[in-house]
Amino acid sequence: MMIRRYDEQALTDPEAGLTLIEIMVVVVIIGILATIIVINVLPSQNRAMIEKAYPTTEQGLEVLVTAPDDARLAARYPDGGFINRLPRDPWDNEYQYVIPGEYGRFDIWSFGADGRVGGEGEDADIGNWDPERER
Repeated sequence: MMIRRYDEQALTDPEAGLTLIEIMVVVVIIGILATIIVINVLPSQNRAMIEKAYPTTEQGLEVLVTAPDDARLAARYPDGGFINRLPRDPWDNEYQYVIPGEYGRFDIWSFGADGRVGGEGEDADIGNWDPERER
């Protein structure tokens, strides 16, 4: 292989190529850009995961069966919903749902036999916060 004159000059020229400082400047700039991107993207990911895991109070538990009206959320909704149907409590009333909950991240409860807030015995509210009623 023949080395041409300009190739030979480039190999012997001490000013040819990049210096260590130039390479370090490029690495620092890439690091700064990566940091900015990570700082702006991670909170969005966490918010998306929370939205996916917990429906809002306005959406209620019905969102487990039917897709939400928001087109952005509906696009990620599985065909057929997350469950086939929304069960009712043993007294044929709808379960109640609120997020954030009074007792935890979210509360799900039944109003009991009377279908009204409060009560005692069979009429008492039964919720995910009530350890006495766990089976």
